[in-house]
Order: sequence, then C-alpha cells, then structure tokens
Amino acid sequence: MFSSVMSAAVLGMEAYPVQVEADISDGLPMFCMVGDLAPEVREAADRVRTALRNIRIPLPPRRVTVNLSPAHIRKIGTRFDLPIAASLLTAMGIIPPEHTGGILIAGEVGLNGKVRPVNGILQTVMLARDQGCTWCLVPEENAREGAAVPEVAVTGVGTLKELLEYLTYPEKGRKRAQSVPDWKEGEKIYPVDFREINGQEGAKRAAQIAAAGMHNLLMIGSPGAGKTMIARRMPTILPGLTMQESLEITRVYSACGLLEEEGLVKNRPFRAPHHTISANALAGGGRYIQPGEVSLATRGILFLDELPEFSRRALETLRQPMEEGVIQISRTDGKYVFPAHFQLVAAMNPCKCGYYPDRSRCRCLPGEIHRYLGRVSRPLLDRMDLCTEVSRVDYQNLVLERKNEDSRSMRTKVESAWKMQQARYQNCPWQFNSQLNAASVGEFCPLGNRESRVMEIAFEKLELSVRAYHRIIKTARTIADLEGEERIREEHLLEALGFRGADQKFWNPE
Repeated sequence: MFSSVMSAAVLGMEAYPVQVEADISDGLPMFCMVGDLAPEVREAADRVRTALRNIRIPLPPRRVTVNLSPAHIRKIGTRFDLPIAASLLTAMGIIPPEHTGGILIAGEVGLNGKVRPVNGILQTVMLARDQGCTWCLVPEENAREGAAVPEVAVTGVGTLKELLEYLTYPEKGRKRAQSVPDWKEGEKIYPVDFREINGQEGAKRAAQIAAAGMHNLLMIGSPGAGKTMIARRMPTILPGLTMQESLEITRVYSACGLLEEEGLVKNRPFRAPHHTISANALAGGGRYIQPGEVSLATRGILFLDELPEFSRRALETLRQPMEEGVIQISRTDGKYVFPAHFQLVAAMNPCKCGYYPDRSRCRCLPGEIHRYLGRVSRPLLDRMDLCTEVSRVDYQNLVLERKNEDSRSMRTKVESAWKMQQARYQNCPWQFNSQLNAASVGEFCPLGNRESRVMEIAFEKLELSVRAYHRIIKTARTIADLEGEERIREEHLLEALGFRGADQKFWNPE
C-alpha cells in the first residue's frame, strides 16, 4: 500500500516542501530509502523501525520503500523520522490516509518511541502556512516556537503513540494545539547600567548617537579605560523589538538550534565572539551551512573586542554585510542568503602594548605601531560612522560622587530619535539614518550654505573618502534627531566630524 505525508527540508534559512512517500509491497524483507539523503537521514530506517517495534507495531516482513521527494533537494538532519513513521503507519493501514492531508510533520524519533526536538521549526511552520496546511505536528519542545505563526495550528508530540492517537483522532490533536504566544514587549531588566560609568562623557555620547541611528562605532584607547564596559551597556539603551523583528531573529536562532524555551527571541542580540573566531564562523558556513555571528547579531549588536587581533580574512568578510544588511554565501549546491542587519561595535588598543601615544608607558617602535594599526584595513575603517578615543579616567572623576545619566533616560532619547526616523522613512525600504544610500543622503539630509561650506572644508582638509563624507552627514542627521531638530545645523556637523578625530589621530597623523 502507498502513502504520502508532507514534511520540510531546512537548508540555511529556508524551508522546502518534501513529500515523504512510503510503499509496502510483496518481496524479500528489506527497508530501502531514496531521495538524495545525508547519512543521518538514511539512519532513520533503523531508528524508526526499532521505535515502531518498541511500541508493539513491528513492520511487516515485506519490501518497504521510502522516498523523500523531490530528489534534487538535499535532505539533512533527523527531522524526517516522525513523518517517515507517520507515512509507514498509513501504508500499513493503521492511520486512515484521509487524515494525513493538509498536515505537515517534522521531528526526530528515539529508539524508545520518544520524539525529540529539531532545528528550524519556525521556518517549517511558515512553509506549512505558505503551502496551505492548517495543522503541524512537531516535537513538544518546539511547539511554542512553531505557535508563533498564528495561521497554523501547532500541536506538540511527545511520543509515537501520541502521533498515532492524533492522526487517528485529528479532532483530539487539534484541541491540544499550542496557544499562540502573547507578544509583550516588556522592559528587560539588565544587570548593568550606564550610570555606573564615571567620566567618559565623550564615549558615552558616542554610544548614544550610535544607538540612535544604528551607526557602527569604533572605540580606541588604552587597556582598562572602559571600552568593553561601554559596549556591554549599549543594549540597555536600545528600544525593544517589534514582532516582525522578533520573528526574523527567531528564524536565525531556530536554524542554529539556539532558541530558549520561550520560543520567541524578545531581546535584541548582543554577540561578542572571541578574536580567534574563523571567517566561516563569523560569516556563516560549515558542513551543513548555518548562519554565523553576523546573522546571529541581526537587529542587535556585534561586538568585536581587540579588533586588530581578529584575522584579516574574518574582518574583511564584514564589509559586504555592513553595506547590504545581508550576507551571501555561495556553494556548489547553490547560493545562501542570511540576514545581517547588525550594528558593529568594536574596541581596540592603539598599539600592541596598548599605551600609545603615552610615551612614558608605551615602548612600541613607530613601525610596530604602524603595522598594528594596519591590521584594520582602510575600507573597514571607512565603514565606521563614529571613531572615538576612550582615554584613561583620572582619579577625581573616578571617585567623584555625582549622578550619572542612567540607561533608562538615555533610552528615552534614543526612542524619540527612532520615532523621528520611522516617520521620515515610512515609505522607504530602510528605517535608520545609517542605512541611507548615497543617492538618498541629499534628499533626506539637506545642508544649508553654511553647513555645505563646513563639509567642503572638512572634505579637502581631512582628505575624506566619498563613503566617509556621506557617513559624517548621516551621523549629523542622527545628532539632529536626538536634539529634536528637523534640519542639520553646523554644530551637528562639527560634532559628527569630532567623532572622526581618533581616525585622523591614529591612522592619518600629520
């Protein structure tokens, strides 16, 4: 008898429909599986056969053929165990064939018949919606994740016996569908706060501007000056996620198997990989291609501490996603596109020992300093909107008791700036000043005569690249938004130019 059950293959960030077909016919007893299968998918034959025997439903001693169609799509992972079991039970006449229509099934099966979680369930349920399915059967641990798609009923399955029960009596299974999770933006309580930082007013201002326009930020200074401390507090001043942003991030984390029990990611990511990370781990890749750190940081912050210590190859992979908001990875079997709408925050020392230009402490030779700074390429440096020096805090500022601005107050100002940008770009494909392309800078960031003269002088004197010129104007637009101003004024441009001072000081000394 022939049967067919719908499932899905997940490759990278996308899910593709797969029909799991089973046929039980006369012939020598054997279990044959076809359809461009990875080794772990072929092993499903032993897992499913043993699991069925352990729930007292042994396969008949006949020829069993399982086909995962279409054959041109590579099937990887253990997600096909559950649909294979369902298809076999249907082919054996235990489950009525009409009960498997309009249903998508995915999950791993243990030898004892228990159903185990798999990656990529959110993509799978989204595919089910697009394919017109109204019901999904997934592992219990993945049910909350899948329920984020309200158009499809998602029921968690704990064992093969439950699968059999739900497909035999569908009305019972649908009644046990996971409820759609409530989207409550709720204010997250962070263990750190900007009010804990004494001094460093310039660096804190740079962090606020960067957050207000999602600008890239580079902090350079001696060890212990507070660069990492500032970076780790930046998530505390970023506004919360929208439902759409949460789904985008959740898809990435689901593909990597990094989701927590809540099912939906409700906080902006903060990723801080070690400087020994490989280019593939940063950009994405692997034997079975998965998103990398740039995608895991999407809609949040990617923090690179000790920037020059990262490999040159790893750093250069950042250039394309910083401009386009996506990362493209080409393989022989196709091209994979992952989201990469991250804000890059980086910190570094100005030399190998870390104390340049303090010659009383720095022992590096000029050539050594030049080579160390040269590890950060000019094209990457050009993509940093703000480049600020973080100086050592003196004793008086360290011990002075004063009321520093806290993260909540800073976040309120950032939220106001975001609202101005959302209103300005409501009919545009971008939402932040940092995302403006060169053609749109003139339209959304017009300069008066005095402001144009300031930029003309800066362009000639500082020998700015066209990219740096536009980024300064976009930063000035964000500063104006923080001040609640509709137009960019001269002081906004001067402040934005001031945040290129470290760039000129260390990489273009006179």
